[in-house]
Amino acid sequence: MKKILLILAITLFTTATTQAQVSRNNPIPDGPMVVLKIYPNPATSYITFDFQKGFEKGYLIQVYNFLGKKMYETQDISDKTTLNLTDYNRGVYIYHLVDRSGKVIDSGKFQVSK
Repeated sequence: MKKILLILAITLFTTATTQAQVSRNNPIPDGPMVVLKIYPNPATSYITFDFQKGFEKGYLIQVYNFLGKKMYETQDISDKTTLNLTDYNRGVYIYHLVDRSGKVIDSGKFQVSK
């Protein structure tokens, strides 16, 4: 039963990540084109969210662990925002970039390797 749940979780995660990568390559209709780079990936002690162009204040960054627990959330972002990973365990984390209306406009993943 645990194997089935794990396979299902991996499948859902892979599908969501693939859809997010496809949407990242296409501009959002009637909205700003947001280009967000994250580095280093994999990370050990910190990760940087870097807005390349089209940056507008008011975005929200949310980070979740692989099990869906919210690990971090901030609205206080600048063109480069750095997240300290000292309290993060080794593994894969998912980030969401949310606009003022609450719509997820970008999503991706990064890996913490310690």
